[in-house]
Amino acid sequence: MSLLMVVLVLIIVGVLLWLINAFIPMARSIKTILNVVVVICVILWLLSVFGIIHGVGPTKLAYQHLLSLIHLA
Repeated sequence: MSLLMVVLVLIIVGVLLWLINAFIPMARSIKTILNVVVVICVILWLLSVFGIIHGVGPTKLAYQHLLSLIHLA
């Protein structure tokens, strides 16, 4: 993935999070939880994109689960 795509995804996620925080009425605690979850997901995604960690994300887990089901049959 190119650096331009990474920056574009970060901008889109940031704008969406800002829109949710600014225009959707929620309790402050729910907004805080949402912000923390989004930041953790973005950090894990960035670490995965830059190759620092591997196998993060539901697609990898789903693929491994599918392979284990195929081997069991």
